[in-house]
Amino acid sequence: MPEDILHNWKKKSAEHQKQYKQFLQRADKNKTLKQLPDLHEEAFSKIDCLQCANCCKNYSPRFKTPDIKRISRHLKMRESDFIDTYLKVDEDGDFVTKSNPCPFLGADNYCSIYEERPSDCHRFPYTDEDVLIKRQQLTLKNSTFCPITYYVLEKLMKNR
Repeated sequence: MPEDILHNWKKKSAEHQKQYKQFLQRADKNKTLKQLPDLHEEAFSKIDCLQCANCCKNYSPRFKTPDIKRISRHLKMRESDFIDTYLKVDEDGDFVTKSNPCPFLGADNYCSIYEERPSDCHRFPYTDEDVLIKRQQLTLKNSTFCPITYYVLEKLMKNR
């Protein structure tokens, strides 16, 4: 029986950071990008984000102006009140949540603004786009807490 790739994934991800970094630096961009859609789908078919929600529990997306406009309208709040209530400016000058876990994450790991969520949340974990290669530090960080990022990196390294 093949080893379950997800067994002990956090420990393996920590151990493989150096290999991931080397792989991302040397990867054939076109070959890698061609593999991403299928690997992304495969990972999401095996991993249920609602069982994890590490991204929502430990990190904040960036809230860009269109996100703030859309979400505050959805919550029937003035944009300034939405910002004052939920957001702060981080060291990069981006709006992020004031607290972790995300204030919109429920105890059941469902998002109360899912249909209106920030574009960063919608795109996370970027395993189907060139961000995976372009923003290597982000990919490495994501692989330490997101089993989908870990899964895709492991499969890419096996397929090289």
